[in-house]
Amino acid sequence: MSQTVRSSNIRSRTLAAALVAAVALTAGCASQSPESDDDGRRVSQPALTELDSSRATVDQAGDAERRLRQSPDLAEPAAADRAFQSEAVGFVSRPVAPPADPLAHLRPPDRELDRENYHALDPNPIHRASEQPVSTFSIDVDTGSYANVRRMLNAGQLPPEAAVRVEEMINYFDYDYPAPEDASTPFNVVVEQAATPWNAGTRLLQIGIKGFVPAPDEVPPANLVFLVDVSGSMNSSDKLGLLKNALKMLAGQLDGDDRVAMVVYAGATGLVLESTPGDQTVTIRNALDQLQAGGRTNGAAGIELAYAQARQGFIEGGINRIILATDGDFNVGTVDFDALVDKVERQRASGIALTTLGFGTGNYNDHLMEQLADAGDGNHAYIDTLGEARKVLVDEMGATLHTIARDVKIQVEFNPAVVAEYRLIGYENRMLAREDFNNDAVDAGDIGAGHTVTALYEIALAGSGGERMDPLRYGTTRATREISNELGFVRLRYKHPESDTSELIERAVPNLAAETPSDRLRFASAVAAFGQHLRGGKYLEGFGMDDIQALARDSKGDDPFGYRGEFLQLIRLADGLAVAQAGSKDQALAADG
Repeated sequence: MSQTVRSSNIRSRTLAAALVAAVALTAGCASQSPESDDDGRRVSQPALTELDSSRATVDQAGDAERRLRQSPDLAEPAAADRAFQSEAVGFVSRPVAPPADPLAHLRPPDRELDRENYHALDPNPIHRASEQPVSTFSIDVDTGSYANVRRMLNAGQLPPEAAVRVEEMINYFDYDYPAPEDASTPFNVVVEQAATPWNAGTRLLQIGIKGFVPAPDEVPPANLVFLVDVSGSMNSSDKLGLLKNALKMLAGQLDGDDRVAMVVYAGATGLVLESTPGDQTVTIRNALDQLQAGGRTNGAAGIELAYAQARQGFIEGGINRIILATDGDFNVGTVDFDALVDKVERQRASGIALTTLGFGTGNYNDHLMEQLADAGDGNHAYIDTLGEARKVLVDEMGATLHTIARDVKIQVEFNPAVVAEYRLIGYENRMLAREDFNNDAVDAGDIGAGHTVTALYEIALAGSGGERMDPLRYGTTRATREISNELGFVRLRYKHPESDTSELIERAVPNLAAETPSDRLRFASAVAAFGQHLRGGKYLEGFGMDDIQALARDSKGDDPFGYRGEFLQLIRLADGLAVAQAGSKDQALAADG
């Protein structure tokens, strides 16, 4: 993917970028396997594995999965798969031979394996408030895109544009919104606006949501089913090896009121751990330790068995959730994208949620993983390090597992007398029709305990000079005296977990911008700018990586887990890689000339 780089900086940065790449390669050679300190927060990066984004699959029309349909030679399980089935699904531990080539992990993946799949979406367009004053979308609590982009940058590769979902980049971070005082209203809504960092003629409107955080003794018991991919494609340390350690972390947080079952799938599917009390940590860990990879991937059969186990152990009023851990490379049984999503959607009414945890490189199916979680009223995360596993499954366990509100929708009505134009940053695959807001039959995203959700609108005020579109000759911006001081109106619909009827929260947004924006708005705008830059920077008005880094550094604030400091490192990495890529292209053009 080409990046917007100011030409005046290219020559001066090429040498620095080369040094960055050399240091990264040296570090990769020095640490061939992930290591962590005692608490798992600081994790050395995995050995350098090059991902060629030019070969990553980008699903332009939403039909890429159909190209993965089963061929005739896959109609019957291979002999190896039948043997796998006869050996109790092959989860019994066996010695694993080391790779024949000790340097294989430093080489790019084979072309036929380098088929990561992403769904391309154009950025949300600019709308004139006089023509379309209402914007409606489903909330999104996924964070998988940020961790996946981090994985690529740390491997020395700029991500393809389709891999970058800006809302997931923004929502990776906590913005310290005030939490609601009790569960009667499950979240608090915060609104702030200030000048846009990349365009002085517009404003950024930040809408933040903070979920209620129950006391530990108020958290209901959990009925969990680990659905683990043990197919041959998972046979690497960044897949099954990391997966085992991640689920062990989660198991260590459970108690005797919780239950865990484990289903595995490859060419065949089986139950390797019957529903077990959560305080039997050794039993759960031993079951994970015995898992070995081999065979093809019949993910659909695994999903069916996992739902059956979850229904069998269903806890009324409790947390009932399947955790699917895989690279998403389904190649046996039902492999059609729409059929897989439909299979999960039909289970939605059961009260069992589906969380997806993505692992690995080369064949990672990002689009399928994100959409399965969406269809299953769950959430999606990508696990690239033990530190990320700890963040998702330990530090944010309540947000990941415990749903406090379902089908959460946001609708913003802009006042045409005040707002000339607006655009929503991100959420391209979460947009809803205006009439869907009041339709309780339309599914939307769920929020977990303590979750934060952030949405950013870039708006141009009427007559500000920041408009990008010509006004209508016969349009009107009339407003009554009572609402002329309002920028807009925010409505939010949600359902309590046990209810099918939505409730409404609404509040007016005054036409008042902060002279000194908060650090949370400034840092969120830095993350938004970074995500937009990785997607081509169509609306950034020349706001470059140096500007983004300065904005993020100055608004970093408290950083107890180091996530914001890491973000600054990713900006530098992306900048160096973009400069190096531009330099290589210049050299190629010079050679051709």
